[in-house]
Amino acid sequence: MTVAEMTTSTDGTAIVFERTGEGTPVIIVGGAFNDRHSAAPLAEQLAPSFTVYTYDRRGRGDSGFTEPYAVEREIEDLEAVIEAAGGSAALFGHSSGGALALETTARGLSVSRLAMYEPPYIVDDTRPPLPDDYVQHLEALTAAGKRREIVGYFMTNAVGMPTEMVEPLLDSPMVADMERLAHTVSHDGRVMLRGSMYGQPLPAEWRDSVTAPTLVMDGGNSPEWLGNTARSLVTLLPDVTYRTIDGQDHAAAPDAIAPVLEDFLR
Repeated sequence: MTVAEMTTSTDGTAIVFERTGEGTPVIIVGGAFNDRHSAAPLAEQLAPSFTVYTYDRRGRGDSGFTEPYAVEREIEDLEAVIEAAGGSAALFGHSSGGALALETTARGLSVSRLAMYEPPYIVDDTRPPLPDDYVQHLEALTAAGKRREIVGYFMTNAVGMPTEMVEPLLDSPMVADMERLAHTVSHDGRVMLRGSMYGQPLPAEWRDSVTAPTLVMDGGNSPEWLGNTARSLVTLLPDVTYRTIDGQDHAAAPDAIAPVLEDFLR
């Protein structure tokens, strides 16, 4: 049984994490609507080979939150978890968690290896860009306490689900669980905006700043635009391995990802 531990970020915010397993430290960085418990199944898969850290990003689960939100504070939070892991660790980020792990690696910190699964940048016209006021609208919904509406707006505009499919979904138990973390979805939006969400190229400076060995993964059943994003990262980054996981989509199964991660992280 894992026990919750706490570290403190640069601005004094408490960040709660758990560790399991024995070996090289690996930190899992969750995306939208994820807390440390969301990563537990993958952590269990990796624990025989690694010491795996899962953590609550600020504002989620048992971690604190200090206004105002800034992506730099989330990078500092991840730095604090790296420090708690011994000062150096590999990072694995899923979806927008991959983007946060990438931004942290670009800071030149003690990231030994970086692995990402489908960071959802929009790099071409194979899907619509986000609305120009995407983050601002999410922040307005958050200020008004409209958590259910946040879920619906995210599903239609970020995920791209048709409205007629989203409406019945909003009454499901799954959405009731998502509402707990809905107030943090704008945070993921701000992380993503530091890359590319309007069909433009990824930041060229990553070629020089992201020097750790990197694994980029996508799913064989995922939409075309996510595969295009993965290949754009592969083209840009200097030391990169690319793997497509057959039979998987954006919600890839832990037992499908774990063997690929193990091969890369050993």
